[in-house]
Amino acid sequence: MSLRSSVLLIAIILILDQFFKIFIKTNFIYNETIDVTSWFKLMLIENEGMAWGAKIPGEYGKIILTVFRILAVFGIGYWLYEASTKHSSNYLMVAIALIFAGAVGNIIDSVFYGVVFDDSYSHLATLFADKPSGTWFHGKVVDMLYFPIFEGTFPKWLPLYGGQSFKFFNAIFNIADMAISTGVGILIVFNKKAFVKKTIVEAYTHS
Repeated sequence: MSLRSSVLLIAIILILDQFFKIFIKTNFIYNETIDVTSWFKLMLIENEGMAWGAKIPGEYGKIILTVFRILAVFGIGYWLYEASTKHSSNYLMVAIALIFAGAVGNIIDSVFYGVVFDDSYSHLATLFADKPSGTWFHGKVVDMLYFPIFEGTFPKWLPLYGGQSFKFFNAIFNIADMAISTGVGILIVFNKKAFVKKTIVEAYTHS
């Protein structure tokens, strides 16, 4: 996979990610839910940008997280460029491109959404609002994909959680998150194929 193809994949993911985020943000009130099927719902929530809604405490926690992510994206971008110059496997190129696209997608929310949207808590958010909800680098990441495939109750004999109800899958996420998870999954499941070393002849034969 060439660097140009990787950039095209990144662009497609970013366009889809931002399209759905802006659509949901401007058409849903916070926590509003629409049932697509019995096991797939669209639901608007927002978070500080870490998995499962976690956040770095303190006044500067959010900006620290955002700056760290930006630095990490530069590192991932360099990794992608280096992999392309070494004619790395398609598995590795696709995985890095997915992780890069997902990281950039959520960074866009964190950097810009605080100054281009107002809040979604009592009304539909407005794009390029006169009174935005936050400041630069303090936007919240928009999530909307919810798959409560199965609901049940833990058996009563189970320590700590016995008798409590649960949902599978309970996380709410976005396309950028999906891209990151898929990229990491490729690196784990196809590890040997992703990091296979090619000879110069093989590299040019398959390029």
